[in-house]
Amino acid sequence: MRVKNLFSVATGAFLVFLSLLACSIVLAEESDVISLTKDTFKTIVEPEKLILIEFFAPWCGHCKALAPEYEEAATALKAENIKLAKVDCTAETELCAEHEIKGYPTLKVFKDGKASEYNGGRKANLIISYMKKQALPARTAVNIENFDTFKDSDDKVVIGFFNADDQKEFNIFSQISEELRDDFVFGETGQKEVITKAEVKPPAVILYKKFDEGKNVLEGTFTKEELTSFIKKNALPLLAEIGQDNYASYVDSGLPLAFIFYDNDEQRTDLGKEIEPVAKEFKGKVNFVFIDATKFGQHADNINLKQTWPAFGISLPDENLKYPFNQSKEITTESIRDFVDKFVKGEITPSIKSEPIPEKNDDSVFVLVADNFESVVFNDTKDVLVEFYAPWCGHCKKLAPTYEKLGEVYKNVKDKILVAKMDSTENDLPPKAKFQIGGFPTIKLFKAGDNEIVDYSGDRSYESLVEFLDKNAHNKVDLESSTPEPSSSKEPAPTTTAVKDKHEEL
Repeated sequence: MRVKNLFSVATGAFLVFLSLLACSIVLAEESDVISLTKDTFKTIVEPEKLILIEFFAPWCGHCKALAPEYEEAATALKAENIKLAKVDCTAETELCAEHEIKGYPTLKVFKDGKASEYNGGRKANLIISYMKKQALPARTAVNIENFDTFKDSDDKVVIGFFNADDQKEFNIFSQISEELRDDFVFGETGQKEVITKAEVKPPAVILYKKFDEGKNVLEGTFTKEELTSFIKKNALPLLAEIGQDNYASYVDSGLPLAFIFYDNDEQRTDLGKEIEPVAKEFKGKVNFVFIDATKFGQHADNINLKQTWPAFGISLPDENLKYPFNQSKEITTESIRDFVDKFVKGEITPSIKSEPIPEKNDDSVFVLVADNFESVVFNDTKDVLVEFYAPWCGHCKKLAPTYEKLGEVYKNVKDKILVAKMDSTENDLPPKAKFQIGGFPTIKLFKAGDNEIVDYSGDRSYESLVEFLDKNAHNKVDLESSTPEPSSSKEPAPTTTAVKDKHEEL
């Protein structure tokens, strides 16, 4: 009897296992994302006119966040006959190496087997919109039958209206449609019925959008720059949430960016009521965005704001200029209008964060801060080699002893060649520095005389740094005669002969 009961229990457990296994198979089959391997890649990808492929790793956090969005987009795009696929790079290492995958997730668009970079967002609606644009020609012919449907086919649709003698404007429109096709749906028409219905006089361009005023109209002759500016400036909402998916669009618009920091929904609503009138008044001059401080509060540091909320500040991303609103003042319609008005008129100077200028600065490597940067670096008499670093940067820490050694060797000729460093997390670059720091460490040589800037791109060895200075510095020095006798506590400095010996790159 006991054996029979045990058999029944075992049979029941086995049936449960089979049931779960069947469910897992069904769930796997329900995915609309195609899994690719080295053996199936070419046979599936090459016949497709258009397919999007995600190269991922199962342990990657960004890949996990993308997964449900990617699945949703794949399901929605089935109706458009656009397929989405994925490759697990931990299993298909050879395939991912073949496609030069260096990070996860990497998305690539394949058209007839040829790959191009995916430049869209990572939310389902953004993936859907981007891939629909890829399936369209750069411009769609618009007529009275498809006009209403076409102008409502995407969040942002650009239609050009032309007569036979508007060839110049048509050529410009055609060129812009090719350049911006990843971001906008473009249509063109010369049909009188459509022109009449749109109530425009050619040449004209209308940006139809599903937000704010619904459309923007550009009538009359235009240049390439004017059309590009018209589209980009009007394609952004009056007040919207900014995040990783749309930040580049705001930077690309070329307008100053005003950040409204909030940390709860009630605060966001109240700030919107105060600032919306100002955003309307300065539309086309400044873009206004909400930014969730619970997610992106650290961005306040980039505008020289304290991480206390609410907060407001304006930045010019291309120039790395920052204009923080005084956080001791209340954010009201009147206070923000006054601040933005003065900013637009050029009456506010940018905020430049700086550590105090050191009282003593006689170490082997000269310490630069924002407040002494221009006077030290932009001079006529000396070459200045500058390392821009971050204290937390591992590569910077590894370079430190080598750079200190370099500074020690050049210390006796610092009136001609000065070795310096600046903590870029605590010091802003002044406006005169027409560049930005993209990573750490970054090393640049500011030459004596004309102040030409030469980027260092060699390996991080002592020999390579000396070789770089020997080749590029305006002032020439004799290190053998200038290098002091080493003390017992310091490593002897190599001679100029030694630095010219062959060395291996890291």
